[in-house]
Amino acid sequence: MKRFAFIRLMILICFAGSISAQKATVAQSASAKTVVEVLYFHGKQRCPTCIAIGNHSLDVVKNDFASQVRNGQVKFKEIDISTSEGEKFADNYRVTGSSLFVNQWKNGKEKRNNMTIFGFKNARSNPSAFKVGLKNQIALLLK
Repeated sequence: MKRFAFIRLMILICFAGSISAQKATVAQSASAKTVVEVLYFHGKQRCPTCIAIGNHSLDVVKNDFASQVRNGQVKFKEIDISTSEGEKFADNYRVTGSSLFVNQWKNGKEKRNNMTIFGFKNARSNPSAFKVGLKNQIALLLK
């Protein structure tokens, strides 16, 4: 009888240990999750190219990364730098006008990718190249 009680106790301890290990693994994978932020900065007045950058960026995020948006892996933020809140955010990025950043967050560290020149070069004159380039950059940073 003592042997049976001892075996039950050992099984219970092993079961509890495996649950703790599973919780630790889930916590580690959650903290190691890679997140990509697409940040579109703009002022109060926007030129057609600035508008195109914002519209096409949002389109790529919503259409090509819908499942990643739902699970929090990809985020799109439009920041109006003419507001006090937007100005504070822009100061952190040293942005003074329309800009596009695609940033990777991994293990609590941010890796910034300034795609402003690429955006101005392609968003209005070659929207398909802009969308492909942005999509490729997001996919690369998700890895």
